[in-house]
Formats: sequence, structure tokens, C-alpha cells
Amino acid sequence: MQLTSDQVTEFERNGFLVVPHFISDADCLRLRDHAASLENELRTDRDHVTVFSTGDQAHGDDSWFLTSGDKTRGFFEDDGTHLNKIGHAMHDLDPEFSRFSRELGFAEVAAGIGFDDPRLVQSMYIFKHPGIGGEVTWHTDHTFLWTEPQSVVGFWVAIDDATVTNGCLWAIPGGHTIPVKSRFVRNGESTTTEVFDDTLYPLEQAVPIEVERGTLVLLHGALPHWSDVNKSDQPRQAYTLHVVDGAADWDDRNWLQRPDMAFQGFDN
Repeated sequence: MQLTSDQVTEFERNGFLVVPHFISDADCLRLRDHAASLENELRTDRDHVTVFSTGDQAHGDDSWFLTSGDKTRGFFEDDGTHLNKIGHAMHDLDPEFSRFSRELGFAEVAAGIGFDDPRLVQSMYIFKHPGIGGEVTWHTDHTFLWTEPQSVVGFWVAIDDATVTNGCLWAIPGGHTIPVKSRFVRNGESTTTEVFDDTLYPLEQAVPIEVERGTLVLLHGALPHWSDVNKSDQPRQAYTLHVVDGAADWDDRNWLQRPDMAFQGFDN
């Protein structure tokens, strides 16, 4: 799928772009079924119950998380029973996730927003189980996937319909023009957050991004975005692929490192 010039302009203006009907229901449900089978397998690994929370970032000091950049691993909700997400290299390691990431049109979209040498650095399947799925606090992706110059873009796909009630994305239109306020830094076997500016984002300007299954939402790396807990009886599953420019410098202080596996493009 080729983006129109109006869509590119909208992305550049707002820092996000909603593309409805990008992925077919059939492809979404196929990935959903596959993720369910992986979830069943990963939940049985009780030796590694790492809770993923964007609130306290405690997982940042857990080797299970820090060594997952070239793995497929499960991360739990606070209850220690349900998975919050699967990450972070399914796009390279799992044939079904690779097919979804490389054969359904993302490469054309990446080219449309200016990528000459796109590199797939992180994939996440997020569950947001009914009544359980946790909050993802306000953040920017550049904070966690830092390049010089800034280049990361999130390709977020709604596997289920996303509403205000079940924890849809929220974003601040034009918020990508605000200088990034923090950086998540790896220090050996632990992490810290370097804060550049502790003032709040203008949250009164935030808008919900309610979308139907199969919608692609592009997220500029400097765009502040958030999602609430799932307060409904409906799931809000999503797949996120993060892409950077191969010409940009991937900093060795990023938490995500792949010493034995180079970042690949869409054609690998």
C-alpha cells in the first residue's frame, strides 16, 4: 500500500497517522491464534515470571528482559498469571510473525514516510486482557530506542477493535515537536532513566485513537502516547513493530542490544 501525499503530510503534522483496513481480518485473526498458542507455551515457564510495568520500570534490572532483544519471551501482568506481552524479536525468529511483518505492506509505508534503509529492531505482541491488561504510561519510543539522529517509528496494528473502554491508544497531536524529555539507558546489567525535562506534557490536548481491527497506526518516535488499563470485558490485542533508519547510529547504551544478530530489513 502506498501512502498518499495527504497522509504523509498528516503524519508529519500530527506525529501519528491512522490507516484503516490496512491488514485483513483474516491476517489479524491468524496472528491472534498464533499468539495464543505462544502464550500458552510461555506461561508455563514459571522460572521466569518477569512483570512488565511501564510505571516503575522494575523489569529494566531483570536479565530476562535485558537479554530479550534477540529472543521470543513472555512478560507478565502484575498478577503473575496473565501475559502482558511477548517480545522482542519474533519478527526475525518466528515464521508467522516474520510473514506478518514483511509480507503485508509495511515496507511500502516505511518508504512512503522517508525510510531509505529501514531496520526492524523490536516487535511486541500486547495482550491487554479483559479487566487485567495494564496501563502503558505516557512515553515516547525514542526514549527507549535511541538513535542519532532520531529515527524510530512505531507500526502499531489493532488485532482487536480498540476503544476508550478497553485501553486504546491516546496521543498528543503535534507532540512529536516537543523535545524528548527522558532517555532509558542501559548500565551493564541494569538500567536508569535520564530525565532532561520533568515538566508534564500538555495532556489536556490528548486525543483517543479508537480504531477497528486491522487498522495501522504510525507513531513518530518523539510522539508522546499512552494507553489505559482495559476496563472492559473485551480484549484489546495489538502488534507493534519498531523500525529505525539503518544510516542512524544505534547507541550502545540502548537497553536492547543484539550482539550476535544484526538488525534486518523488510526484505530479509
